Amino acid sequence: MSRPVDLHRLPPGLLVLGAIVSVQTGSAVARTLFDDLGAAGVTLLRLALSAVVLLVVLRPGVGAWSARQWQAAGLLGGAMAGMNLVFYLSLRTVPLGVAVTVEFVGPLLLALVQTRRAVDLLWALLAASGVVLLGLDTTSGVPVCGLVLALVAGLFWAGYILASARVGSVLPGLDGLAVALCVAAVLVLPFGADGASAVLDRPALLLGGLAVAVLSSLVPYGLELTALRRMPTRVFGILMSLEPAAAALAGLVVLSQTLGAREVVALALVSLASLGVTLGRREGALPAQPLE
Repeated sequence: MSRPVDLHRLPPGLLVLGAIVSVQTGSAVARTLFDDLGAAGVTLLRLALSAVVLLVVLRPGVGAWSARQWQAAGLLGGAMAGMNLVFYLSLRTVPLGVAVTVEFVGPLLLALVQTRRAVDLLWALLAASGVVLLGLDTTSGVPVCGLVLALVAGLFWAGYILASARVGSVLPGLDGLAVALCVAAVLVLPFGADGASAVLDRPALLLGGLAVAVLSSLVPYGLELTALRRMPTRVFGILMSLEPAAAALAGLVVLSQTLGAREVVALALVSLASLGVTLGRREGALPAQPLE
């Protein structure tokens, strides 16, 4: 009988790469469920199922929480609800690789604000040129409204990073995350209840929702938490620059979405800007966590 893999024995860089592949594969799988459940319905199932699993495993002692702790978890839940819902709405019309490229601008802007170096203006312009390149392409069939949704999701992502750091400072372990997922699910419920109700007639769809929850939330959370205990946040941020490329690959393999030369150049520009900002960032700054 084989022994389970001890994650602590694996190189932390490999764990982060595994988390990146997992979360982008989860996004691609989520897109395949939109026709049956709707983008909001898939969002609801992902958040709700992730919350249930963590609550069962962790059983957080919320009865002893202070108002400050509840507020931190609530803010994180709000950021997660907006980030996931708006991102999935963008995926209805925008290829996965393009959506993640545009969304990545949110954490990048946060990193730029934190570093405040003159050279960062060049990285900001580089990233902006990549996004503008996508917006000016009228031949790709990608609507501007979809790109705007991806950008809004990126702003929620930046908010998620700040809220996550706050939760980590006032709550132990993943207790705050479990409650935040519950809050996020409740906030998305009015938008996704109708679509998610399709699982009542077709229970097999619940397996798809569970797959998205595992791939996009539970596996990445576990891998990243383990990796960050043995990896400087600066190195973690460098690896995050691979997110757009991983999304493009997942879109190609799972969804047969191909990117044109313009999209590839835009992806490279945003990734390069992220890499440049990360290399110049002080150790200890908030990492751009990729948990869309």
